[in-house]
Amino acid sequence: MEDQNPFNTIPPVPLVLVLVMTAIELTLSAAANGYVGGAQGVGWRAQAFQEYAFAPAVLDQITTRGNYDINLFRRFVTYTFIHVNFTHALWGIVLLLALGKFVGEKFSALSFALLFTASTIGGALVYGLLSWQNAALVGAYPGVYGLIGAYTYIMWLALERLGDNQFKAFQLIGILLGLMLIYSMLFGSSPTWIAEVSGFVIGLAISPLLAPGGWQAFLTRMRQRT
Repeated sequence: MEDQNPFNTIPPVPLVLVLVMTAIELTLSAAANGYVGGAQGVGWRAQAFQEYAFAPAVLDQITTRGNYDINLFRRFVTYTFIHVNFTHALWGIVLLLALGKFVGEKFSALSFALLFTASTIGGALVYGLLSWQNAALVGAYPGVYGLIGAYTYIMWLALERLGDNQFKAFQLIGILLGLMLIYSMLFGSSPTWIAEVSGFVIGLAISPLLAPGGWQAFLTRMRQRT
């Protein structure tokens, strides 16, 4: 019997995202440890932050100062591929793999891409509007939280079919928010949680449109309840 390639079980869109994030993080980590890039490589991560991270000041440049440079708009997406360090990237990639496999098996490739992109961009936008600090936003987490929103919607439907308590679908986000609260109490709070929670809300809100059957299937379920 031939061994099955584990990558064959991961839908293509999350697989591509994971491979790109992994390649970027391995390059930056190797540079930070002097394995590539020489003396200049040590500063590659800081340079990546400068060129690709998102921050509230980016939104201010666009909305208040009328600066429509494409380099500002691309930050709404590029920040998701840059992480603070190896551990930060590892957790993001692991969550993306797990949730990407689950959601990617239920959603089409296009729907998955739209879900992740909308959560990533929307999370950054809300963060830019509400953050009280100009802290850099980096990492896959707003997009991943969007996948948690889709996971919650899928579980809500599954529990409905089983006749079980549908609010159990919110257990995962509840656990993560609890861990976030504990972490902030121990190590201090960062406003970047705004982007993550916003990503979840956006993912949950648009999942009825992107799930198989789309809006029509959602309306049909609503009519059946009335």
